[in-house]
Amino acid sequence: MDLEDTKAEAEYRAKVRAFLDAHAEKRVRGAAPAPSRGIDAEALTRAKAWQAKKAEAGFAGIRWPEEWGGQGGGPIEEVIYTQEEAKYTVPRGVFEIGLGMCLPTMIAYATKEQLERYTGPALRGEEVWCQLFSEPASGSDLAGLRTRAVRDGDEWVINGQKIWTSGAHLSDYGILLTRTDPTVPKHKGLTMFFIDMHAPGVEVRPIHQMSGASHFNEVFFTDLRVPDAHRLGAVGDGWRVALTTLMNERLAVGDEPRPDVEDLIAFLEEFEIDGVPAIRTPVVRDRLADIYARSAGVKSARFRAITALSRGETPGPEASIGRLVNAMKQQEIARLALELMGAGGMVSDPETALRAGSFQQSLLAAPGQRIAGGTSEILRNIIAERVLGLPGDPRVDKDVPFQDIGRGRS
Repeated sequence: MDLEDTKAEAEYRAKVRAFLDAHAEKRVRGAAPAPSRGIDAEALTRAKAWQAKKAEAGFAGIRWPEEWGGQGGGPIEEVIYTQEEAKYTVPRGVFEIGLGMCLPTMIAYATKEQLERYTGPALRGEEVWCQLFSEPASGSDLAGLRTRAVRDGDEWVINGQKIWTSGAHLSDYGILLTRTDPTVPKHKGLTMFFIDMHAPGVEVRPIHQMSGASHFNEVFFTDLRVPDAHRLGAVGDGWRVALTTLMNERLAVGDEPRPDVEDLIAFLEEFEIDGVPAIRTPVVRDRLADIYARSAGVKSARFRAITALSRGETPGPEASIGRLVNAMKQQEIARLALELMGAGGMVSDPETALRAGSFQQSLLAAPGQRIAGGTSEILRNIIAERVLGLPGDPRVDKDVPFQDIGRGRS
């Protein structure tokens, strides 16, 4: 593992820092992160303005081909930019899914005319995309989805429901995985489309979360008509197209969720127990050491992935380790802070709570991190089977027609 930038990487990092120094406010160590309660119209406007500025400076679509407005760079350049941007307070959370997962899938499967239409507005922040995968009945079993697409001439008629769709209420377009053939095993009867989120037959209902945010959504499809020209990949080949999307997600080697270990340390330095900073208390230091060790382990694993990218390799399933550890660590960081606050930990109003209520918001949001993008149980299976080489779980429905599985015919 090489922890140093190559000469070219160091030059690129310096270029990124120069851009961020000129256009963004640097994150102050120990400053409380602003609690996230979703993205309103004002926040969306700021995010779009920042995305346009990035695109103008050449820091949008870093891995995309130049033909489609990208920079033709490699994954390592994208990682470097993500690392550096994390040190600044800039609008985030609107375009990551679209530009990091949806549009790369479009680039792999859409037509030239479609790419000429959609890539530019997405890069400039003019249009927002979402990913419509998860469903209420299938949980983490993506291939168990039940949203049906039935062909009608040159169109497909789609009925069903998706859930936990991040940013659907903000989105103009989305990529949608459907079932087109229930008579074959579940992985073989899927087909991917891209859709207009404002089309008749699409209904988006934001889900109000216990953290106060509403960035997840339910999406319902009622006789939604989609042209066959908006199909991505062959009929029945949707699982392979979906894997393209998920592989792009693996390349998002970014920072850990906030409040992070640095935020916890800053809190422990200022919060006192019997007149002594909490960080000097042995029992607190013991718990902090455990959290810090986990954070350092994730950081080392991230460096390993970055080294692979620098050598032109693709990170493997080991990336699941960081996601698994970070999800649990986020909860432990928040729990330690709130235990020390005592009754004050129940106050979440950012105007009156310690550290602007960031630890309270983090604890409430933490369960979602153990589900989003694959549950902790799924991640453990990936690590066990594909990293450690342990025997796989029994999959009794592997070769069974989907219509004969579980809840009966679909």
